[in-house]
Amino acid sequence: MAIHLEIPDAVAQAMRLPAGEQERRVLVELAVTLYAQSILSFGKSRQLSGLSNFEFGMALGRRGIPRHYTEEELKDDLEYAGCQ
Repeated sequence: MAIHLEIPDAVAQAMRLPAGEQERRVLVELAVTLYAQSILSFGKSRQLSGLSNFEFGMALGRRGIPRHYTEEELKDDLEYAGCQ
């Protein structure tokens, strides 16, 4: 299942972005917003944005959005790294 969004021409024209950059930027902004609201995980938000893990992390940082990182994720990471 895919969701297709339709942005009215008047709204698209009002964006102060080159036409070729609009879709990518809208997807990044949507992904960042959904992540910030805990609607999507980091991985799924990154996938939606089309950015690499590093690039998506940087996009969050530029907007002052903290990473959601639970104690369980820390435990898993430490175990994976062989620290426990």
